[in-house]
Amino acid sequence: MGVMEILWTIVIGFIVGVIAKFITPGSNEPKGFILTTVLGVAGAFLATYAGRYMGWYAAGETAGFFGALAGAIILCVLWAIVAGRKA
Repeated sequence: MGVMEILWTIVIGFIVGVIAKFITPGSNEPKGFILTTVLGVAGAFLATYAGRYMGWYAAGETAGFFGALAGAIILCVLWAIVAGRKA
């Protein structure tokens, strides 16, 4: 994985993090710019590697964006569950 591919994954991760924040319901959604970005980037990396490992898509395919969005939504939902237990 090259440097440009990592940077592109981070940019996509930021975008899908913001989208996932608006899609994820509940009052325990991640708050703050940095946390949203971190969850989005983590979801993008998770989906990128999992999707490629399982052979669902290759690098540069459009499905990667939707996979990253799904990964970010999953992490936002998990965050809401964990944050809800602490409160």
